[in-house]
Amino acid sequence: MTSSNSDDLFSTRRAGVLLHPTCLPGSWGVLGASARTFTDFLADCSLSIWQTLPIGPTHRDLSPYQSLSAHAGNPDFIDLYELVETGLLADRELSQPAPEVRHHLLTLAAKRFFSSDGGGRNGLDRAAYQRFRAANDYWLDDFCLFWAIREIQDSPGWLQWPEPLKDRDRGALRDFVDQNRSRLARIRFEQFLFHYQWQALRNHAREKGVLLFGDIPIFVAHDSADVWANRHLFKLDERGESTVVAGVPPDYFSSEGQHWGNPLYNWEAMAADGYQWWLERLESQRHLFDLIRIDHFRGLQAYWEIPAATPEPRHGYWAPGPGAPFLDACFTRFPDLPLVAENLGVISDDVEGLRKRFRLPGMTVMQFGFDGSPDNPHLLHNHHARDIVYTGTHDNDTTLGWYQSLDDHTRRYVNDYLGTTGEGMPWPLIDAAFRSVCSLAIVPMQDFMGLGTEARFNTPGTVVNNWIWQLDWNLCKKELSRIIADSVRQHGRWAPPMSLTVF
Repeated sequence: MTSSNSDDLFSTRRAGVLLHPTCLPGSWGVLGASARTFTDFLADCSLSIWQTLPIGPTHRDLSPYQSLSAHAGNPDFIDLYELVETGLLADRELSQPAPEVRHHLLTLAAKRFFSSDGGGRNGLDRAAYQRFRAANDYWLDDFCLFWAIREIQDSPGWLQWPEPLKDRDRGALRDFVDQNRSRLARIRFEQFLFHYQWQALRNHAREKGVLLFGDIPIFVAHDSADVWANRHLFKLDERGESTVVAGVPPDYFSSEGQHWGNPLYNWEAMAADGYQWWLERLESQRHLFDLIRIDHFRGLQAYWEIPAATPEPRHGYWAPGPGAPFLDACFTRFPDLPLVAENLGVISDDVEGLRKRFRLPGMTVMQFGFDGSPDNPHLLHNHHARDIVYTGTHDNDTTLGWYQSLDDHTRRYVNDYLGTTGEGMPWPLIDAAFRSVCSLAIVPMQDFMGLGTEARFNTPGTVVNNWIWQLDWNLCKKELSRIIADSVRQHGRWAPPMSLTVF
């Protein structure tokens, strides 16, 4: 049976951190000094994995799980200060407040790049740009068109565009390209900059012995370049509106279930061309990350389908996913695909059977373990070596916030199981995760710093105060890195840089 080449990675005990790049300080963008500083901090902590959330451009709600593209990078990550060294911007141009001038400076940098003979300096040149265009032609032009039209229309989604643009009339698109060549060039240049800076970060991380761990949402946003350009691959009506949408039934995160609203795939249409859209999606992520999680893996076996006209998730029903034929296609195309399955929530035996058939590591979350059942798979004594253990995820409260919110009975159970009085929480839970037999232990940065509910990153089912928490460099002191490094090494989770596998 074909299996993921995450096998090599999971043959060594490791520890890592969960932190989205948007949490990093950086008034001019984070994919420069800020990301390198954080990587250096991880190396000082003896942590060898940096897990992020999806890194695509977001809607106004800032959710990385509702991206405008399955391939593009978020241009807000681009560090404009890095462009001074390339000669595309000047120091004096960065003296104004960043939010007000960011778009103007990217436009200015693009104009200088295309008007000069060779582009910029330090490898940011015209030849590299042409290589980027050629390597990403399967998604780049559609995304740039989508982004450019969206800028001009300033509408809530492509369904509100003029009919010829909404329906991708060839003549209308050709006219739009002719009238907006400089805008399209700027957007293409932004993606080139993102990928240039991301690869520089990835190279720096490898030098420090740190691997990057990415995240693919199983579904995409309706208002995305992917749905606009590939309507036949989704369950839409003749107007382009969703007939059914994604969500989940009631579970740990929500007693009412969740109505995500994403359009659902037409899996028959996807199977007809060998799942090419998905293979291209995996191709782009392989060039960004060393390990890749598929969020909501259970949707590949069966997914919760909710009629679009029904706002209540409880009216949904299970529909069959593409299952083994889909994963066979993925591993046939990419035998070394380093996949991890997010197998949280309502997980049935057939979902676990699919995951185990392809030897995909799964997830356990320490906070989920204390429902009173000794058979709870999230308890330490039920863990498995090829899985990943988390203290909590981006959807959980911080461990300190979670612990403080427990009722007295559950708090006593947690203390008894961990052999602690609760003093120093969250470290008793972090140390327990590090003791786990799971090969990889991941801890949110907020837990390493001992922060409470005020540092929670996302609360599922809500739309306010999410995705906005920021890291304070003042809390990332040498003493913290020493404490983390001592715990990592004490539990045998230090991986020497030379043992890291490059995918």
